[in-house]
Amino acid sequence: MPLWIFAYGSLLWRPGFAFEERRAAVVRGFERRLDQGSPDHRGTPDRLGRVATLMRAPQGVCGGAAYRIAARDAPEVLQMLDVREQGGYDRLEIAAEIGGGAAVAAITWVASPDNRYHLGEAPLDVMVAQIRAAVGPSGKNLDYALALDDALRALGVADPHVAAVAAALRGA
Repeated sequence: MPLWIFAYGSLLWRPGFAFEERRAAVVRGFERRLDQGSPDHRGTPDRLGRVATLMRAPQGVCGGAAYRIAARDAPEVLQMLDVREQGGYDRLEIAAEIGGGAAVAAITWVASPDNRYHLGEAPLDVMVAQIRAAVGPSGKNLDYALALDDALRALGVADPHVAAVAAALRGA
């Protein structure tokens, strides 16, 4: 049986694994927020970057992509993603809708508000300053935030939170 991975952050433009199919997808009951601190990719333990996580929201809808992974590749992909998403994230099975309302069980990684790197909500100007200042082994936090906005736009996903942050970063 194939494995589905739901992507809502950097996996949208840099999955880093082989997949058989990629489809636009949505999950309900969640919103994407740039509330998670990145100590290992887009920041450092001393200067956390801001990256996406999913926050529970009863009326929320989060658009992204679902990747279908061959069953033979699933153990290796899951192991790699568990390492990649170790900075406060936990693996979670979630219902994702892929084209035409078909539902699949998908795996994603979510950083809950009780993890040690959670930054939480902040005024837009504070978030923008944090994002502009943070750099980690995977590059500038600024590049991450703008790439996320670009990837969502390419998918036709409207995300007011990410769009507002990106617009402020671009000086619009």
